[in-house]
Amino acid sequence: MTGSYQPSILDLMSGPASTLEPLAGLTRHQLTAGAWVDHLPGWLHGSDAVFETLLGIDWRAERRKMYDGVVDVPRLLRWYSGRESLPHPALDAAKAALNSHYAEELGEEFVTAGMCLYRDGRDSVAWHGDTHGRSAKHDTMVAILSFGSPRNLLLRPRAGGHDTLRFPLGHGDLIVMGGSCQRTWEHAVPKTAKPVGPRISVQFRPAGVA
Repeated sequence: MTGSYQPSILDLMSGPASTLEPLAGLTRHQLTAGAWVDHLPGWLHGSDAVFETLLGIDWRAERRKMYDGVVDVPRLLRWYSGRESLPHPALDAAKAALNSHYAEELGEEFVTAGMCLYRDGRDSVAWHGDTHGRSAKHDTMVAILSFGSPRNLLLRPRAGGHDTLRFPLGHGDLIVMGGSCQRTWEHAVPKTAKPVGPRISVQFRPAGVA
């Protein structure tokens, strides 16, 4: 992997134990068409230990059909079903806290955990919404917990007519996309020419959303 990762100053001061900030500190951003985004920087303290554990899991390189050819997916992937143990107890605690906080709005539980490893600035994810397996009229929620070097998460409405929003997600930061966000907005992590180290995102989703 290229680039270098600098451990969190907060983690160095607080020690290796992983702790969660209260979700009452979330800031909600109301978007258009019933979409919203919640953001909480530094939600998980002790992120360095989680990050090091996640770097060592069995990441998988995938290839996907695009137009007339097959290309490498520009990031490494790992998916955990609800029946498979997560690789660090802090992730179990995070999922439980999210399910408790969003129980009324979600109407169901976060079950799966999809993980992406962005090895450097060349890795990315294109504009998309997480709607696979759901009706085009069915709202859902996706919570993303970020580890490692900061990368920008961009959001824009599918219908246009609104400036692109930029959320710089850093070590231990949380962002939750809810309401109609997956249907009416798109999100992406663009490539960057800046020298950046590896970043891991953990995406908690209800069953049936990919």
